[in-house]
Amino acid sequence: MNQALSINSDFLHDLSIIAEDEGLLKRVARYVKKLAKEHRADPTLMSEEEFFAKIERAEREIAEGKGITFTNKNEVHAWLNSL
Repeated sequence: MNQALSINSDFLHDLSIIAEDEGLLKRVARYVKKLAKEHRADPTLMSEEEFFAKIERAEREIAEGKGITFTNKNEVHAWLNSL
């Protein structure tokens, strides 16, 4: 069994136990809402499609000479500090 199926199976089993206790079920529901809100609020999250499109754009920009190059770590640090 792959890992995702195992996690789903364990989760559903645990959830069936929790569903029998209203107090626990309310706590889980609040926590799930909190996790969903955090997930939506994270601007760094992107789909696989968005990720690869971003890489393709960067590769095109590099091919067009729009990339930034560094010859040593001091240049990298100076550039990062300038941001």
